[in-house]
Amino acid sequence: MVDKAAAAEEPTPPGTEPPPAGPVFAPAPAPQGPAPAKGSRAGRNLPAALGVGFGLGLSLIAILLFVPKVFILVAGTAIGIASWEVAKRLREADVLVPRIPLIAGGQAVFWLGWPFGANGVAGAFAATVLVCMVWRLFDHGLTVAPRNFLRDTAITVFTLAWIPLLASFSVLLLLEPDGNLRVLTFMILVVCSDVGGYVAGVLFGRHPMVPSISPKKSWEGFGGSLVFSVIGGLLTVTLLLEANSMIGVVLGVGLVAVATVGDLIESQIKRELGIKDMGTLLPGHGGIMDRLDSMLPSAFVSWLVLSALL
Repeated sequence: MVDKAAAAEEPTPPGTEPPPAGPVFAPAPAPQGPAPAKGSRAGRNLPAALGVGFGLGLSLIAILLFVPKVFILVAGTAIGIASWEVAKRLREADVLVPRIPLIAGGQAVFWLGWPFGANGVAGAFAATVLVCMVWRLFDHGLTVAPRNFLRDTAITVFTLAWIPLLASFSVLLLLEPDGNLRVLTFMILVVCSDVGGYVAGVLFGRHPMVPSISPKKSWEGFGGSLVFSVIGGLLTVTLLLEANSMIGVVLGVGLVAVATVGDLIESQIKRELGIKDMGTLLPGHGGIMDRLDSMLPSAFVSWLVLSALL
């Protein structure tokens, strides 16, 4: 009889070992971030968050009212930083997105909307996708086959669409008649959605919306976002754009929907990466990307609604 225990301990003959398994990009456990600030149910340093938020808001209002073209420079810089934050976090999770073509190409996608409009955005996006695929194919040389090529290039294209492509619609919106006021309108409505959701969620939040993705987001908070954003849409579209107030209702409802989804998308990505924030640049907020998650899809929907209805 063969001693099974001894046979199990015999070394595997050379050359017959199974190949090592590649890393699995799977949902990570919930990140163990710092303890929430005392007195803040949002888990943030509320005074720092308010100070940074007011400072950024007032600066953007001044830029849009007095030097609107500078907004492109400011937004382009923010998009570059956000792309770097996301690429850094992905590479920490062993997702090898090609950072140089992603960030440089993302800037092209964003900036070429200024002189060439939608054609410039589409052309830059397609060219950047191609460059990123080739870069990832040969980033370890000509003699080494890339590992996880399909996964990494797919996530690269997703990141390119998620950040610079969606952000480019703010440039297209700015180029419309009274474009600075249109951009200001959509930014005010996103702030209304955030504030309404925070206030209603803290005061009345009892029923989680999607607890598996974002436990603190509640249906009561969503209702608060809807009320604040619709009121903000009525006022801004009527007073700033001098248009039919019903357009403000449509825009307010649409922006609440996509801003909420945008926030949930980033929450799920951070949950899979096992992190609390994309970065640490903004005290009380996290990184630049943590402030753009709801702005990015809102820029597209604002361009779509206002271009169609005004």
